[in-house]
Amino acid sequence: MEILVLVKAVPDPEARLRPNAAGTAPDLDGVKWVLAGYDESAVEQALLLREAVPDSHVRALAVGPAPRTEEVLRAALALGCDGATWVEPPADLAIDPLLAARALAAAGRRSPFQLVLVGKQAMDDEAGLVGPAVAEHLAVPDFGPVVDLRWDAAGGRFRFARAVEGGLERLEAPPPIVVALQQAWNDPRTAKLQNVLRSRRAPIEKVPWPEVAAALGDRRARSVRTAFRLPPPRSGAKMIEYSTPEEAAQKLVRALREEARTFP
Repeated sequence: MEILVLVKAVPDPEARLRPNAAGTAPDLDGVKWVLAGYDESAVEQALLLREAVPDSHVRALAVGPAPRTEEVLRAALALGCDGATWVEPPADLAIDPLLAARALAAAGRRSPFQLVLVGKQAMDDEAGLVGPAVAEHLAVPDFGPVVDLRWDAAGGRFRFARAVEGGLERLEAPPPIVVALQQAWNDPRTAKLQNVLRSRRAPIEKVPWPEVAAALGDRRARSVRTAFRLPPPRSGAKMIEYSTPEEAAQKLVRALREEARTFP
């Protein structure tokens, strides 16, 4: 089984972002970049499927600028991916989720695959557009957000589940498909030191941008970020002094009604 895992570099969740001077985007100077959380689960799920299905091969695929995109691909290699492919766009080209999806699809169709795995959304834009858009450009079905993804060798089909209102929906589909993963069977593994060291020297296939651009047609981003603002600072909590639970409830309701005006 040939499995493609789409990965993306995002700012470290612990990073303290701030707007740039123009207020149009976050200031990324000095920001640490990491593998997106749901994409990390997608890598883990791909590795688990490889362990369960003999003769499987996992390749990480990413589009984005240097050096952060190369770093997350090497992180995927350190976790256990068999190979990595990088589409590096020109430095002056704006990339939005839909343009990224078109570039990923152009690179992904260069070789056969049975499964394309991607995290259901990235933690930087929370758009959740790449998986469905890649499936559209590859002309294969897509499903998401998915949990409990498994391969049924006897039936030659993938089996998986999706959380729906009030329950769990179970589905099955033959390959090839695109899956936007919500959660792997278990938590993502930690890369072993020897794998980290090996990943620093591992070759990464680079897809020339002119080759991708030839398949894109219209190469413009469909969306443009116009502003980036931080939420207003919190005003702080108000402590309620009380001697009994009943008194606490009365004071809380009074504050909500008279000060916060939450109640009529």
